[in-house]
Amino acid sequence: MQVLSVTSEFFPLIKTGGLADVAGALPRALADENVVMRTLLPGYSDVIAGISSAGAISSLGDLFGGDATLLDARAQDGTELLVLDAPHLFARAGNPYLGPDGMDWPDNHFRFAALAWTAAEIGKGLIEGYRPDVIHGHDWQAALAPVYLAGIESRPATVMTIHNLAFQGIVPATELTALRLPPSSFTMDGLEYWGKISFLKGGIQYADRVTTVSPTYAREICTPDVGVGLDGVLRQRKDVLTGITNGIDCVVWNPGDDPNVLHPYTGDCLDAKLANKAALQARLGLENDPDTLLFCVISRLTAQKGFDLLLEALPTLLEQGGQLALLGSGDAKLEAAFADTVRRNPGQIGAVFGYDEPLSHQLQAGADAILIPSRFEPCGLTQLYGLRYGTLPIVARVGGLADTVIDANQAALVDGVATGFQFGSDSVTELRTAIERAFILYRNKEAWQQVQRRAMSRNVGWSAAAKTYTALYRELCSATTLVS
Repeated sequence: MQVLSVTSEFFPLIKTGGLADVAGALPRALADENVVMRTLLPGYSDVIAGISSAGAISSLGDLFGGDATLLDARAQDGTELLVLDAPHLFARAGNPYLGPDGMDWPDNHFRFAALAWTAAEIGKGLIEGYRPDVIHGHDWQAALAPVYLAGIESRPATVMTIHNLAFQGIVPATELTALRLPPSSFTMDGLEYWGKISFLKGGIQYADRVTTVSPTYAREICTPDVGVGLDGVLRQRKDVLTGITNGIDCVVWNPGDDPNVLHPYTGDCLDAKLANKAALQARLGLENDPDTLLFCVISRLTAQKGFDLLLEALPTLLEQGGQLALLGSGDAKLEAAFADTVRRNPGQIGAVFGYDEPLSHQLQAGADAILIPSRFEPCGLTQLYGLRYGTLPIVARVGGLADTVIDANQAALVDGVATGFQFGSDSVTELRTAIERAFILYRNKEAWQQVQRRAMSRNVGWSAAAKTYTALYRELCSATTLVS
């Protein structure tokens, strides 16, 4: 079976968040299920510089303001790629979505319409000898592909995966013709959204199947509280909506042989984790204390992620002698507030503002626990990395966090199934209580290590999700009435 994945990010070539990790890992995971996945992504400067064996495979002519060429390429690990080489749209350094001023590129709607248009052209037979059975788009940047394919006879089946419903690709209705969208699509049952165009709504409405990245998030987005204005549409399409929990690449994220980690370790030998803790404390200017409970944060610093709540709960952490190591960037006010806490609490809080992939591995290896206080979280990956590294997640009970972490309540501890701590979302009081519970368990070293070993034994890889995606693809391909 041939599947074309359409994504705006792909690890390790271009990454701003978890989407890149998912898109990078899926092709390898699906190969074990006899699914051949090629990945279409934009030809950003970093992507062009990072690919190998690239050759022009087809010309797309004028594509939203300039000539474009489709390249057949390989990632460094051999993953098959199709790269949209359109310099007028993508030959820009830095963040793939934001300009030097920190604002969205004003032509983002054309940039990602071009990506979706190219996917649709591939689905219609652009590449001689290759026609995918399924086109699988990720987030709003790929969401117009099912719209462009609407009404095409014998088209590929289409799957739309929502990684974060909050980002929808909304542009003025006046761009409809410029985006090569048919007037018939601009209806309440199409991509019209309060008088504007919503790329993501179009993908939800026109795709044969809609998935999101955890079962709990699939239920949550059908409610007004989490549905971001699309809950009604999602309720209407509930019969084709599936929640499939993300996995992680257990080769890249393996504490036993992680090249980014100074002292590799396993659940059978957790002493080396203490050596990583000492190295992390030294790097971030924290007091060298093996007995303190060291928490970490690896995240975008935004209100969605709940870090205003963490700022309020920090006195609880500090009063009990804990430490915090932070890696992240985002909202300027949150960054400034955390920078101020670093200045006021030397030796207890250390921070690196920005993103550093090797350091993210080192935080997972050196910390005892990872804090994820999100107000909503489609899936989350950092808690899965935490489980893999024996860094116990402390998570809000939302989305994929609720689906992947088993709370260390008394029954779970007795039964030996606990893997972390859950608390009610959007509550400083409950976050403080979860931090206090972590300190109580940490004081019992034997009990803490039992939970660590249980966490590290969890299957957090892609095998289960790959089987579910494969079953979905096969169901689509057998239901020929869907694509005629």
